[in-house]
Amino acid sequence: MWKHYRIIETTEELVQQLAHPQGPTHIIAGGTDLMVEIRNGKWVDLETVLDISRISGLDQIGKDESGLIHIGALVTHNDVIRSPLLREYAFPLVQACASVASPQLRNRGTVVGNLVTASPANDTIPPLIAMGASLVLASLAGERVVPLDEFYIGVRQTVLRPDEYVREIVVPQLKSNQAGSFKKSALRRAQAIAVTNCCVLLTVEDGIVQQAVITLGSVAPTIIRAPEAEAYLVGKRLDPSFIAAVASIAAQAAKPISDIRASQDYRSYTLKVLVEQALEEVMLGRQKESIPEKIATLDTKEGFQTHPAESWDGEMIKTNINGQEYTISGYADQTLLSLIRDRIGLMGTKSGCEEGECGACTVFLDGKAVVSCLVPAPRAHGARITTIEGIAAPDGELHPVQEAFVEHDAVQCGYCTPGFVMSAVKLLQEIPNPNRETIQNAIAGNLCRCTGYYKIIEAIESASLKVKD
Repeated sequence: MWKHYRIIETTEELVQQLAHPQGPTHIIAGGTDLMVEIRNGKWVDLETVLDISRISGLDQIGKDESGLIHIGALVTHNDVIRSPLLREYAFPLVQACASVASPQLRNRGTVVGNLVTASPANDTIPPLIAMGASLVLASLAGERVVPLDEFYIGVRQTVLRPDEYVREIVVPQLKSNQAGSFKKSALRRAQAIAVTNCCVLLTVEDGIVQQAVITLGSVAPTIIRAPEAEAYLVGKRLDPSFIAAVASIAAQAAKPISDIRASQDYRSYTLKVLVEQALEEVMLGRQKESIPEKIATLDTKEGFQTHPAESWDGEMIKTNINGQEYTISGYADQTLLSLIRDRIGLMGTKSGCEEGECGACTVFLDGKAVVSCLVPAPRAHGARITTIEGIAAPDGELHPVQEAFVEHDAVQCGYCTPGFVMSAVKLLQEIPNPNRETIQNAIAGNLCRCTGYYKIIEAIESASLKVKD
């Protein structure tokens, strides 16, 4: 997949590597897009991967004295969802991150990565453009600040130079008289790319709209705005009687295509519906009701390193799997899934889609549930990993989740079962008393082709009672 894998420890080292690359080079943080692209042959000439996931300080979310919010390059979608600051001052971004993929992918995928991928269907771009976000681009020559709406020049094309990386996102916090809503249409509730999406952001004084921003996604080569609809809103009091008219005007700004996910006509129709829903949500002040206050992230924040990143020599992977220490060579260009199954011989973790879609390969990486098919094997260096074999007690006693799966006949062909068990175990560690909606959200990244999921959900509900007892 690549010839050289570098674990980068500092931003200074990163800009040096980018300025003097060893052949075609790519940065990896979460890797949820890049690993799929590599597997699909997009980067056949890739020489060097720069793993920035260990750089200290890039995973921070903060606010400065001027009211600007700073989101580091390593902040994941689940970090956004958990952030009280962003829930208070950038809620449309929280809505967007909650709609991305699955809990396992949100634990690895970063917001900056979503922006740099530059797909017009990506969910975090519309709210960040609506809120006036900028990107800080850094290189050996220094830094420059680029407004996000000037960052894109075409489908999957940006102004980012080969010697630059995105250090952080800078977003003005929403003021007390501002409210926004993000909406998305997709072919299923989770693990789905947007057919269309949009964000509405309004500034209102005494009930009158002073400023309006409407951003539209997946309906043009880049994220676009709907200036006619924005102008139509200004000076008016939000009223249900003209929301449909505004949505129709907004939809006229779109230039959708027909592809495998939707026709041009369907995109135009759904876009109108989404804008209407977003305006209604803002009018009624119900944005916070759109997602649960506590969403299962399948992350218990158990950061752990048995071997510091400094010891990485580019070949030997030193890791801890199910409490046992391993030193492994010959897998620096493989996935974590391959290392677990082919090298260690732990066959409980299943290989399914190998694109992060099915969840059969779910494991815990430093306390986070992740899909191991999209994690580079060198990321295991200095990490603690738990597989399905490590869930039962040392004396062989089953975990309450495993017992419940047996008691409720939740195991059918069994291929997907390890992934479901792993997600359920992490859910109950994070939220010991989940309701049914929380359980459904937690296993959204796990697919089963044998069943309607009812027995699986019942088993997790039953296990939650045992864990509490």
